[in-house]
Amino acid sequence: MHSSQPLLPGQAVLQYGDGEYSVMRPGKFVICAVSGRQIPLEALKYWNPRTQEAYAGPEEATARWKNLKA
Repeated sequence: MHSSQPLLPGQAVLQYGDGEYSVMRPGKFVICAVSGRQIPLEALKYWNPRTQEAYAGPEEATARWKNLKA
């Protein structure tokens, strides 16, 4: 996580890799970089290892990809 915002209670910190992630600080959820929604770790399927961001779903991941390519 590279945000300057303080962590919420229960928020995990992850290191995103290609197809997997490592837990740097245990927690129950991460924050979507696009929507700001909490994503339970068991539901996390979309992230970007280059930007170290998590996304709530395919729509958010696609929107961020388009924004980065613009």
